[in-house]
Amino acid sequence: MGSSVIQRTSSFDRTIDRRASDSTKWNLYDSDVLPMWVADMDFAAPQPVIDALRKRVQHGVYGYGQESEALRQVIVDRVARLYNWTIQLKDVLFLPNVAVSFNLASHATTSPGDEVLIQPPIYFPILRVPENVGIRGDLCPLVREESGRYSIDFEAFEAAISEQTQLFILCNPHNPVGRVYSRKELERMAEICLRHDVVICSDEIHADFIYSGNTHVPIASLSPEVAQSTITILSSNKTFNLAGISCAVAIVPNEAIRERMIASQRGLVPHIGIMGFAASLAAYEHGDAWLQELIPYLEGNRDLIDRYVEEKLPGIVATPIEGTFLAWLDCRDLDLGESPGEFFLREARVAMNDGAMFGEGGETFVRFNFGCPRATVIEGLERIKQAIS
Repeated sequence: MGSSVIQRTSSFDRTIDRRASDSTKWNLYDSDVLPMWVADMDFAAPQPVIDALRKRVQHGVYGYGQESEALRQVIVDRVARLYNWTIQLKDVLFLPNVAVSFNLASHATTSPGDEVLIQPPIYFPILRVPENVGIRGDLCPLVREESGRYSIDFEAFEAAISEQTQLFILCNPHNPVGRVYSRKELERMAEICLRHDVVICSDEIHADFIYSGNTHVPIASLSPEVAQSTITILSSNKTFNLAGISCAVAIVPNEAIRERMIASQRGLVPHIGIMGFAASLAAYEHGDAWLQELIPYLEGNRDLIDRYVEEKLPGIVATPIEGTFLAWLDCRDLDLGESPGEFFLREARVAMNDGAMFGEGGETFVRFNFGCPRATVIEGLERIKQAIS
């Protein structure tokens, strides 16, 4: 039985007022705008996380903390359990967030004049890496198939690699197109990168948001050789909705790369705060029951969007979403004469990320965040329907 037919009331149906909570998502736009943009869910964190934070707050002393060896061990155990991937405690670096991590990885693996391979449309901070680091970007756009699903042209992928290409930034599960790459696709990408001596930085922050029929495979788990050439970035921030309490990890088995990343952050990248460690440890140790309820709920939201778009939103096509909680809606057939994000903000009072932000191939799209109560998803869709009708 698919998740879309589950009718029981869920705790995720509860609407929580976030406007008085200093929420960027809910306060960036006017109060009549429904925010469906930034990848920030509207669900309360797992109760064990709330309890752990409450306990830490009640201690009353919030001085400098030290890195959590307990969290480091939990991450080692977690990737072994979920992916049959063996890593060492020393491989785990704690960093504030994923964007810091892939910029830091770029500083540690490239020099001025080098190049980084990027596949647009892609999470827009990745597009900013070349300018941030002082290198050049090699763009190899994803291929949008007739079905709306995205794939990789591997001949173009390899052709985009030059002698100056030192790094490939992979996004898997892919934000915004929702792909969860197959083992075969990952093996092909890894083989090409190894042959050209290109380091892989894999942004896997959405690894826990995987829907029926798909399996997340960390590219570094393919083989020891791939692991030695890969920086894998994970975080509890997205999975357990802890973005305001920063804590991410980079898994770096290659000692030389790891040491360069450590050296690159000195004096620039802050340490994780005590609340970040407390929240992440509680989430990974005690949050799986919450997560196992969340994924079917999100899958139901995704299925609702697919049906609604097909039946009630002529001129819009929903991309098949295999992972993440972000819908990628193609509005080219509406022939709006302007960016769809601007149109829907003005006419529907719905804030979505405009696809042009994500680079080449995103110009006619909007990204719609469905990490929210089902009633909010329906309201957003109905506003869009009213605007185009």
